[in-house]
Parts: sequence; C-alpha cells; structure tokens
Amino acid sequence: MGFEHSPSSAFLTLIFGLLAFASGAASQPIQETFYQCITLNSDLSIPFSTAFSAPDNASFTTILESTAQNLRCLVPSVPKPQLIFKPYTENHVQVAVTCAKQLGVQLRVRSGGHDYEGLSYISLSDEPFIILDLSNLRSVTVNIQDNSAWAQAGATTGELYYRISQKSKTHGFPAGLCTSLGIGGHITGGAYGTMMRKFGLGADNVVDVRIVDASGRILDREAMGEDIFWALRGGGGASFGIILAWKVKLVPVPATVTVFTVPKTLEQGATKILHKWQQVADKIDENLFIRVIIQVANGAQKGQKTVQNLYNALFLGKTERLLEVMEESFPELGLTKKDCTEMSWIQSVLYIAGYPANTPPEVLLQGKSLFKNFFKAKSEFVREPIPETGLEGLWKRLMEEDSPLMILNPYGGMMGKISESEIAFPHRKGVVYMVQYLTLWNEDKPEVEAKHMDWMRKLYNYMAPFASMFPREAYVNYRDLDLGINKNGTNFIQAISWGAAYYKENFNRLVQVKTKFDPDNFFRHEQSIPTLPLLHEMIEKSMIH
Repeated sequence: MGFEHSPSSAFLTLIFGLLAFASGAASQPIQETFYQCITLNSDLSIPFSTAFSAPDNASFTTILESTAQNLRCLVPSVPKPQLIFKPYTENHVQVAVTCAKQLGVQLRVRSGGHDYEGLSYISLSDEPFIILDLSNLRSVTVNIQDNSAWAQAGATTGELYYRISQKSKTHGFPAGLCTSLGIGGHITGGAYGTMMRKFGLGADNVVDVRIVDASGRILDREAMGEDIFWALRGGGGASFGIILAWKVKLVPVPATVTVFTVPKTLEQGATKILHKWQQVADKIDENLFIRVIIQVANGAQKGQKTVQNLYNALFLGKTERLLEVMEESFPELGLTKKDCTEMSWIQSVLYIAGYPANTPPEVLLQGKSLFKNFFKAKSEFVREPIPETGLEGLWKRLMEEDSPLMILNPYGGMMGKISESEIAFPHRKGVVYMVQYLTLWNEDKPEVEAKHMDWMRKLYNYMAPFASMFPREAYVNYRDLDLGINKNGTNFIQAISWGAAYYKENFNRLVQVKTKFDPDNFFRHEQSIPTLPLLHEMIEKSMIH
C-alpha cells in the first residue's frame, strides 16, 4: 500500500492528456466524453462492456438496482445517472475524478448501496451525474501477525468477517450487524455492531486509509494528515474524497460465543421488561450486547394485534457465564440455558444477520442484500429511560401502522469511554441506546407513500419528549432528509440543522477540514459537509432565504 508523495509520471501524463482531450469534448454527450476521457487516460485497458453502463444498455437497470435497498429511490420520477462506471483499479478512480472535474459532471460514489435516502445513486439537484460504483474493488487482505486487515471499499462487512475467520477463529472486527454493507461507506458513518460495547465502533478501530482526493491524488494517512483522517472516521460518506480501502485493527474474540433471541409480547409483560432493559442495557457486562427488535405481531385471538419485543443478543463468552450475568443484572427477561446457543464468532455473525441455522459462512461472499423495500427510516439517541406510560403510547402508535419496525441498540461500555471528539462520530457518553425507526410498504403509489411517511413523522414527533435534545441527535448512516436538504451541497446555513444532529460539536471542525481539503466542494451531495463561505456571503444568503 505505497503512496506517491510527488506527482508521478502517470499522473502528469493524465493532466496533459486531459488538456489535449478537452478541446474536442464540448459538443459530445456526457457518456461519450467521459468514456473517451477514461480510456485515453487509464493506465490499464478495461473490459469496457462491463465497466460502463449507459441508460440505453440492457444492463443499466440491473446494475443501478444491484445494491440499492430503498425502492423509493428507484421509481421512474427520480432522476437517473447519465452513466454508471465500475472501476477495476485504483487508477480508474483517480481518472474518474479528474475526468468528472474536467467535464463539469457530478460524481455519486457508492460502495454498497445501504443508503437510506439513496444519495449515493440519485441526485435531487438538476445537475447531470455519473455513478462511480466501487463493487469491483473488493479485495480483503488479512494479516494475523499484525492483527490487521486491508479491505477495499467495495468489499462487504460479510466478506471482511469471512476472510478474518478463514485465518483465525479468535479474531474478529467490530462493525455492522448486516453483512451486505459496503465497507467503504459504512465506516465513514461510524459502523456500530454487536461488539461496540466491548471494542467501540468500526471507525474506532481504523489505523490507516487510502483515498482519492479532489485533485485525483491517492493519499494515505501519513500523506493526508491527521485532520482529514479524523474527519473520515464518522464524518459521513462522500464529503472529503473517495475511500479506496481501510486498514482496520482486528480484535480478539473467544473461540466460543453465545447467542439468544427471546420474544416477549404485551401479554407476557413486554412493557415492564423493556422498562427494565432501558435501566441496565448500557451498564451490563460489556461482553454482552442485547438489542431489542420491536414489531407488531398477531395476538392470541384471530384479528387481534399485539406488540412483540425480540431480545436478540451476542455474548462474548460461554452460556454458563452469560446466565450468571443475566441473573445478576436482568433476571426479568427469564433467560434459561435452553434459550442459549454456543457457536463460533463467524457463526454468530450469520445468526445476528438473520440467516437460517446451519447456513455455511461462504454465503457471506455473495455480498447480496436480503432487503429491498419501499421504506422510510429515522434514528434517535435516548439518554433517559422512557417511562412505562410513554411505552404504552408507543405501542398504540405502532399498532396503527401496517409494517412498523423499531430496533434499540444498547450503548455503554467502551462507547462511553471514548471522547466525543476522538473521531468525527460524536454520540458517546450518556447515550443509553440508539433507536432506529422503520416503516415498510410495497406499492409505488404516491398516496401510499404519503400515508406511511405521515405516520413516521407523527411517531417521531411523539418520541420528541423522550429523545436527546439540543441537538436531537441522529445517526448519519441512517440518512434522513427530513432533517434538511442542502440541495446543491453549498449552503452552510441550511447544513447546520442536520449537521448538528449528526455530528454535534464536531460539525464545526468538519466544516473547517472540508474547506481546507476540498475548497471547491467537488465532493458534495444533499447532506454533505459544506465549505465555509465568507461571512458576508452567509449573511446575504440567510437574508435571501
């Protein structure tokens, strides 16, 4: 993983090639000019039939939808890219940046596509755009002696976990619970998972990174400097550069871990049990992660509905010790030995991700998402337990919706020991748990979408008294355009609303880093980090708007 500290001959050739190319490009369609620019300046010939896909290609829709999860972002009314380019080498990414700048076309970069508002593959502005799809850059190199791994941006979390498990049964990595997340974008938002109470976030366990900056240079940690390295870990995707690869620190895992899933309905005392979970979730043994999946289920009688809470857990240890911890801290759940299953860490990855029992770990190499729906999501950080009366009001609202889902992820442990300013991700000490709200539907009809969106916003308003305030915090990897849209990615004033929610005090530093590192704001989207304008420009814009 070397780095060129001065312009290489290949890079200078690219610049001269672009100057020669630019004069004849003005009158041609973007697809042709971008294609010519890439082919003229790449240091390796590409199998072009698979690297480029334009809207008139048979493969275009398949590729566009390949990793996209939210069908809301794929409806015909949403603007589509002029071209999808799937680079095969790091040099292709460099050339794509330089060609896009030369042609004045915007790049949208996706590594996996778990993108709740689709900002990596759609644009809400009128600018033409090209998708840079990094799914071909997916190599993972594990070094057990060094306790590290390099993972290219297009690799999924599942591929990284699998490659680690092939080298060692006692090493792991503390990132996402879902195994089809593209590692490139995932870590830029923080990357939480079942081991975060023991080891922190994926972003807390990064030791190096390779990116392409707005000038088309490849930089590593040493070359970019600590400010930008700080911003990349938790400062959100696609604001500072294009992630090529992360070097991550592996963590020790026991040869045997224990999992369980215990359901509790309202009739089984779900309200009181959840009230107690809130009091212990962040204080319990840091080897234990118990999340709560809340959904509406069929009641005991026909036509009746109830709320079911699933307590879904990973314990870094054996059943015997887990039962002691639960008896001491959370006996209300009534966990028994028969609820528990011992397995290897890689098997627990499959279990938590929802794969059927006995699924071979090789399924993780497919990198496919099991989830495609029309949906709207929001997120929340809770710092005080919600009282039982508040939970009862919540149940009532959940039962008014067709397919609601809430997931509560416990904090505490290592998450409370790391400073809010250590990396760009700020939600740390004092957070009891994070909430993810989801509502799903399966029809592409404006009135159906409006109904579900309205329900979600009413639920979010109901939860306001129980949420963190000043700011009301949100998780950047669960993008939420309700928090505000910076349509051209340039308005600093507009960005403050969602900037404070995602990044708290770290937002100001992120803006300073962005202004210094990408002053022309080449890397931008509807919720990207803006550059800092001159004071008089800010005043002028705020008066106009």
